[in-house]
Amino acid sequence: MNNDDSQQNFALGFLVALIALVIMFVIGIAFWHKGLGAAAVQAKPAVAASAAASAPGGAVQVTEVTETVTVVIPDGASIRIAGDVVNFYFATGSADLAPGAAEALALVIKGVEGGRKAVVSGFHDTTGDAAVNEELAKKRAQMVREVLAGLGVPAEKIDLQKPAVTAGSGNNAEARRVEVKLVD
Repeated sequence: MNNDDSQQNFALGFLVALIALVIMFVIGIAFWHKGLGAAAVQAKPAVAASAAASAPGGAVQVTEVTETVTVVIPDGASIRIAGDVVNFYFATGSADLAPGAAEALALVIKGVEGGRKAVVSGFHDTTGDAAVNEELAKKRAQMVREVLAGLGVPAEKIDLQKPAVTAGSGNNAEARRVEVKLVD
């Protein structure tokens, strides 16, 4: 009988330890998704940070971006601003924007307010099924367009264009992108 109690105690202890491990894992994932994990923001020191925040009354405040800003997320999603182009890079098989997408679009919003138009184009890498990749590139571009519209950019100022060649250049991580260009 003592042997049965010992086995039951071991099983119960193991079960409690397993439950504690699962709870810690869930809490860790929650912190990770809230940006308290290993997400890193890299920027040049003299960057005049961009911001697109709603002010009281629903107005959008925009600060000019003076240098390149890159937000790097471990799973491959990131944002890069260079001149009049904002590139959104995506994780494999995902259409989820990297955190900070709205802030990165401050440059685009400012350009549109100045009379320019935002041209949105989606690209994909060369791995996997080409038709699936093309559809994913389209979905990613539509997501960026929706974010722009949600930030108050009029629909007639956003031009969704399918590039002649949708397979992006560079390595696979650089190829999985949506480009937003400001044009006159």
